[in-house]
Amino acid sequence: MKNERIPIKKGAMKGEDGHKIFSIRIKEETVAALDKIASESNRSRNELINIFLEYGVERYEIVE
Repeated sequence: MKNERIPIKKGAMKGEDGHKIFSIRIKEETVAALDKIASESNRSRNELINIFLEYGVERYEIVE
């Protein structure tokens, strides 16, 4: 077998795909709830967090 090259397309640099990466602290109970929902819905925890954040951003109300 000769040394054949494998073509690999360059992807977007982290943060250049319209997403930002950051870390958050959340309660263990919340992680457990997310994991349960992820298992039941066959979605990743990341997908669920995005769904929930988008829902909240579109429906928030600031009250005095």
